Amino acid sequence: MDFNPVILSIPIYFALIGIELLIQAVKRYRIYRLNDAITNISCGITQQVTGIFFKILSVAAYQWVFENFALFSIAPTWYNLILLFILADFFYYWAHRKSHEINLFWGGHVVHHQSEDYNFSVALRQGSFQIIWTFFFYFPLAILGFDTLSFVLMSGLVTVYQFWIHTETIGKLGPVEWIFNTPSHHRVHHGRNPKYIDKNHAGVFIIWDKMFGTFQKEEERPTYGITKQTASWNPVWVNLQHYVEMGHGLKQMKGFKNKFKYIFYPPGWQPKEMGGQMPIPEVDPEKDRKYDKQTSGAFSLYVLIQYIIILAGTALFLFNADTFNIWEQVLTVSLIILGVTGAGVILEEKKYSFGLEVFRVLLTPLVIAFVLLPNAGSLVVLAILAYGIISFASLIFIKKSYSTIKQPSTKSIS
Repeated sequence: MDFNPVILSIPIYFALIGIELLIQAVKRYRIYRLNDAITNISCGITQQVTGIFFKILSVAAYQWVFENFALFSIAPTWYNLILLFILADFFYYWAHRKSHEINLFWGGHVVHHQSEDYNFSVALRQGSFQIIWTFFFYFPLAILGFDTLSFVLMSGLVTVYQFWIHTETIGKLGPVEWIFNTPSHHRVHHGRNPKYIDKNHAGVFIIWDKMFGTFQKEEERPTYGITKQTASWNPVWVNLQHYVEMGHGLKQMKGFKNKFKYIFYPPGWQPKEMGGQMPIPEVDPEKDRKYDKQTSGAFSLYVLIQYIIILAGTALFLFNADTFNIWEQVLTVSLIILGVTGAGVILEEKKYSFGLEVFRVLLTPLVIAFVLLPNAGSLVVLAILAYGIISFASLIFIKKSYSTIKQPSTKSIS
């Protein structure tokens, strides 16, 4: 089983989401939207399952630096682990800050900021490519002599801490906010109000922002999201969108110098002849409209049921990923990503969504039953195949009913 604190904390995450949903029901205050919350969790799923492969880049690289360049050998005593926790948070601050200040790096982190809501599900919304641009920020810890296992544990706890600060249900916390990052501080970080942009990068200790000039206290209620609306529920597209736009932007840049600056300068940078740095647009909460593309109630219910099944399958896989060989891991990850992508495009009512979902519900049970679990008992195989048949039949029924409802009446009015 993976000893990553982030994965081990998955049940706690969903328990807290359940509490927030209960608060929503009692107070009748809309905290969650199904389409947005599913997309948030889908991004988290995509990041976690692809992270199995990116560990080769991050953990293995840290281990290599530790083995070849460590100046000391720091024993994992309780006081050294506390020191490591503080230092890991310090380097997290810089990795996080540069993820906002360098356009290329922003492409890996922007996913986390795309949601226009602010609830616990947003904490799970992480970019799959972010680790590529941040893993090397922690190399000084390896050079100091903190071993890899201790680093993975402490940096994982820094990540786990940040889950609870993604909520509007907790107000300001008085003296706690002098030292620690809190929901109030982090709401600022997710705001796209000009005064809130690129503020409060801390993970655990807000003191870093106060020390390095990036602190901003919460004043007016933030308007969440990014300056250019993402307008998609597709977890694959939201991970790629910024890089696609960067590709278009690079084509417009003349000369190597401008192209280099476009990649490594802050998001929105342009040469003077193209207008210079793009201004941050003002926010008018009264006129602001969230992206809220919705599908029919029947399709939404179908997506919710399928999504619960995908969540359960993903959790089982993450807790047992080490028992799969590399090709089984690739195949399973591909099926999971196909599943969450299918949910997203159904919620967007994309023209190809029905065909893609039919393909998925027919392919997935066959692959699981006969490739991933070839030695499973006959009852397990029958249950898996029954899932595919029931899902397919449900799709056909909902599609036919939905088409009938949408079909305009051809009867004449007498």
